[in-house]
Amino acid sequence: MENFEILGLNDVLNKSLKKMGFISPTPIQSKAIPIILSGKDILGSASTGTGKTGAFAIPVIEKILNSKEDCALIVTPTRELAKQVIDVFRTLLGNSNPVKACCLIGGEAIGKQLNQLKRKPRIIIGTPGRINDHLGKKSLSLKNSNYLVLDETDRMLDMGFGIQIDQILKFMPKKRQTLMFSATFPKNIVTLANKYLIEPEKITIDIENSILKNIKHEIIHIDNTNKYKTLLKQLEIRDGSVLVFAKTKHSTEKIAKNLIKDGIKANALNGDLRQSKRDKVMRGFRENKFKVLVATDIASRGLDVPHIKHVINYDLPQVAEDYIHRIGRTARAGANGEAICFVSPNEGHLWLNIDMLINPDAKNRMSSRRGASDKRNGRRKVKSKFKTSENSEKKYKGKSKFKTSENSGKKYKGKSKFKKSENGETKYKGKKRSASKNTIRSSDAKPKKRFYPAKKKKVR
Repeated sequence: MENFEILGLNDVLNKSLKKMGFISPTPIQSKAIPIILSGKDILGSASTGTGKTGAFAIPVIEKILNSKEDCALIVTPTRELAKQVIDVFRTLLGNSNPVKACCLIGGEAIGKQLNQLKRKPRIIIGTPGRINDHLGKKSLSLKNSNYLVLDETDRMLDMGFGIQIDQILKFMPKKRQTLMFSATFPKNIVTLANKYLIEPEKITIDIENSILKNIKHEIIHIDNTNKYKTLLKQLEIRDGSVLVFAKTKHSTEKIAKNLIKDGIKANALNGDLRQSKRDKVMRGFRENKFKVLVATDIASRGLDVPHIKHVINYDLPQVAEDYIHRIGRTARAGANGEAICFVSPNEGHLWLNIDMLINPDAKNRMSSRRGASDKRNGRRKVKSKFKTSENSEKKYKGKSKFKTSENSGKKYKGKSKFKKSENGETKYKGKKRSASKNTIRSSDAKPKKRFYPAKKKKVR
């Protein structure tokens, strides 16, 4: 598809696309838009930075403009991504369009959202928790929501939103068009797709390779004690905006404060900040008011800042797939970027998983190395102590300590510690312990008496 005019879109959309500078569609857009317009469900693999938002926003708006009552619900895992998505929808709709869009996210005053809902918006974007809050209060109706978009579905499942998504779908029509987008296709995504989608068209864009081509990678093996000093050196030699990923909320605050003390303009972004504060931080970063943003993984998705040139992984992500999303914050829209990874000794296993994800041959190399090392070390398979009988049951191959008697009862073959006397009584052959732990006597010996010295009387 060379341009959007081939699709025969509404005049409102065509004008908005020209204003936004969208002339030719991206690979995900050229594949997804015709299928969505045809009314089919989609299971798509694409990440932010590849034009994914436009891939579902353009056809959804087209369908709503051509109907009188149809509505659409777009569910995102994070507030930042919801804000980004609604900005795209509002830009495509234009200021004078009667179709309104509403954003329902946590951290904002619910009264403000109630006022937006009173205007009867036909496009609703939000996070699962806040959407369910409005459904519970009956301030939101999804009876006419014939279009559902689940954006970054893998991230929503990682964050534990599976149950909340199920609750939302109870309020939606059973006959609807569902569009599901995910960075990868793990088992839980496939299970969810079989549950929600009806004969979906599967679209896969080679995101990982397209991102890696435009990103220069640098790995720095370092001790935890030298991480901050190395960060300062990296920031001194690099120009442009830098996004630093840290593991915890506390780390983001600490690193940002230390950078400010060392004369570097920085700020922190994490889940503990109020929504108004998060918006202020993001606005300042987009406007280049400070150079470094230190953030947790909430910034790994939904953060669209074109001028980010460098991504520094101060702490490696716990999940290998999150690495792709982190480095995807740079090299946006075909630009070039750099990704720097600090790998400490205790993070070696995390980097191994990332390496196997971004380098398909790494897994084969690792298995061959393991085989070679096993051969060098003379390792061999341990023989099982069990054998399979005719009835496919496993039996122990070793010698048993029991023997079968004539009446098919099992008896112990070892030496007994008991002996039978002349009158048929059984007596213990070994030594017996007395009540005192320190005194040992034979079976016939009498217990020895202990003598203690008399206490001396104190002389007054």
